[in-house]
Amino acid sequence: MRINALTFYLLAAFFLLMTPSCKKNSKSYQEPVTFTFFSSDLTGPEAFDNLIAKKITEETGVKLDFKYSTLNQTDAILLMIADDSFSDFIYAKGDLTKLIEAKAVIPLDDYIEKYGQNMKKLYGDQIVRLRNTIEDPSIYSVGTYEIRTKKYEISGNMQIQHAVLKEFGYPKITTLEDYENILIAYMKKYPEINGHKTIGYSIFTDSWYWYLTLSNPGNYAIGYPDDGQWIVDQETMKAVYKFLHPQMNLYYKWLNKIYHEGLLDPESFTQNYDLWNSKVKGGYVLGVTYPLWGLKDIKTEMIDEGLAERTFAYLPVTASEKYKDPSTKDYGFSGGWGIAISKSCKDPVRAFKFLDWMCSEEAQILNNWGIEGMHYYYDNQGIRRSYPSINESDGVGKYTYPFPQGGSGYIDSTGNPLSKETKSSIIQNYSDVEKDTLYAYGAELWSDLFPSSSELGISKHGQVWQYPLSSNMTRILEEADEYVKKSLINMIIGSSDDFDNSWEQMQQGLHKIGVDWVGEEVTNMIKMKMQLWQN
Repeated sequence: MRINALTFYLLAAFFLLMTPSCKKNSKSYQEPVTFTFFSSDLTGPEAFDNLIAKKITEETGVKLDFKYSTLNQTDAILLMIADDSFSDFIYAKGDLTKLIEAKAVIPLDDYIEKYGQNMKKLYGDQIVRLRNTIEDPSIYSVGTYEIRTKKYEISGNMQIQHAVLKEFGYPKITTLEDYENILIAYMKKYPEINGHKTIGYSIFTDSWYWYLTLSNPGNYAIGYPDDGQWIVDQETMKAVYKFLHPQMNLYYKWLNKIYHEGLLDPESFTQNYDLWNSKVKGGYVLGVTYPLWGLKDIKTEMIDEGLAERTFAYLPVTASEKYKDPSTKDYGFSGGWGIAISKSCKDPVRAFKFLDWMCSEEAQILNNWGIEGMHYYYDNQGIRRSYPSINESDGVGKYTYPFPQGGSGYIDSTGNPLSKETKSSIIQNYSDVEKDTLYAYGAELWSDLFPSSSELGISKHGQVWQYPLSSNMTRILEEADEYVKKSLINMIIGSSDDFDNSWEQMQQGLHKIGVDWVGEEVTNMIKMKMQLWQN
């Protein structure tokens, strides 16, 4: 067919005009917008300008202006409510209830129904776990922590230097007594390390860290997983403030014993994190108890200083062999914490669409793995692999938390896990010393040495520490926690003959503070959550 010149030019002009808009539609282009984002985790300025942030903005048009407060997280939220002034997005952690009660955040149910295709796909049947209460089953927040988890990396309850294990031929260590005996034996053989007096076991209880270093080890030692300050009976679903549990004293009685033996660092209850950290990185602390996320940085620095053998092995240590270390426990998805959209948000539809995009497979891969060809590639078998060295300043992994996360147990459309935490990637990052210790114990991963997730079972209720508690419950718990912390320290450094009596006095004090009532309320919340999730 022949066309004349006029027709040709008209057609050309038409396609030239259409091309830009088609390009915009193909990328779901939207005009740039900046949303303010308050995070209870932030204590200082944080820019949204790294490579991954720029890619997020390129795909969505959204920039985030992070806000923070110098107040503690609860006071910061209360001040917002008092001033009736809110950021567009709010990550309030355990204080979300306060915002819901103040009607400061908006229900997301209608948004999920209209615009939440990615969100519904990512969460699947777990989306019901985002609901608030039976009385108010609305969804007010999304994100924070994995939807599907597979436990590859764990640190156990108590860690011990590789050098100590190697010295005695990698013995079996499963109890506090085993742990104590090998530390004592090593200290006698090596009273000094690197010019410093050898310390057997060191902790620190500065600020909120005491929950990690003094509180949690007590329930781990008797086989109970991390439910914050609670122990939950999986048969009755009754929650008990954990320091009222009859066996919770075992770990602290042991601390009292090793304190008087000289095995426990005498500065454990006066030192701050910086002092403890400098001792550990100095290589003369044989045993510690600290989460994996904190030990990773310590390990890297110690290896750089030539102290690889002084880094830590992770073994299942409990009060006695009748208890199972709960480190590989699968908690399921609790859905308690997340990002909310405030009533002050300038464009709640656009804000929600941004959260929905963060649920997309594209965003999940970007945030976990980075940019293809720069941060990761697919090998001949189609397995997604990271390049050996990635510039941390690029922001890879920075926006997984507290945003929605598919998790290490989530497989995407390419057949690969959304999370970078895979068996092969973890083994690849082990030091030679770690590999030697694992080989001596006949294992590939540290988790191989622990009771399996299937053996421990899936938590029916998630994790209580992610439950948003009422202001009155929080007030009582804060008083109880402060009381327990002081009481435990006094018991540990006090006379062994007085320990049992002091423990009983502490329990009586807790009854007076009102933790039994809070326990009843938490039990009701657990049962309500389970009923809500079943619906």
